[in-house]
Amino acid sequence: MEPRGLMGGFYRISEWIMRLAVTNVLWIVCSIPFMFSAFVSLFAQDKNQLYSTLLVAAVTAPFTLFPATAAMFTVARKWVMGEADVPLLKTFFRGYKENYKQSMLGGLLYTVILVILLVDFVVYRNQINNIVSYIFVAFLVLVMISVFNFFSMIVHYHMKTFQLVKNALLITIGRPLRSISMVVMNGVVIFISTKFTFLIPFFAGSIIAYLSFWSFHLIYQKLQEQSEKAKENAGEEEEFPELTDSSSDHNKS
Repeated sequence: MEPRGLMGGFYRISEWIMRLAVTNVLWIVCSIPFMFSAFVSLFAQDKNQLYSTLLVAAVTAPFTLFPATAAMFTVARKWVMGEADVPLLKTFFRGYKENYKQSMLGGLLYTVILVILLVDFVVYRNQINNIVSYIFVAFLVLVMISVFNFFSMIVHYHMKTFQLVKNALLITIGRPLRSISMVVMNGVVIFISTKFTFLIPFFAGSIIAYLSFWSFHLIYQKLQEQSEKAKENAGEEEEFPELTDSSSDHNKS
């Protein structure tokens, strides 16, 4: 029986600390090749070493980071949907296995886009026009927000990979206020994590996953309400365009 009162509050807090920490550690362990390369790049002695480690990170990201992040979002989805007591290991590795192919393909596409934008940013900043380079910063932020929406959609919808990427971008552009709020929330988590670096291996990723899916789920609920109103006004059944909900947990449970 769960304790009540002050002790009950401490018990629930300790449970959430455990859930966030375990999920975050699983995410890091399953992303070790990328994490190691990214960590080494922080201590690069020259540009050649920096670029080589970043290249390794870019190559390994689609095969390690993206599937692991999809698995973490699978757990976060359960939490947001009210299933806080799901078995963490089972849920994480089921999400890893079921979403590996799509997350890898999406990762390849997003990695190419991000690398192109980063190269353009560096070239414009150093050689052509420093002011124009900030346009690529805006694009980088836009794409990064769509990456969070991509992970949220991959664990919540049954769709083809290209449709997931396309709709993630459309939602990011079509809901600017929600996108900005996601940037602010995740930015706060990252800022605090840089000040208290012990948070990074234990909480940063899982907290960001939870906040990102929570933000996406608010958009999803709003779109569902609009769809229902459209059906009522039209007086006939319409399928929600290109979005096949997986909340029936066919393979997203």
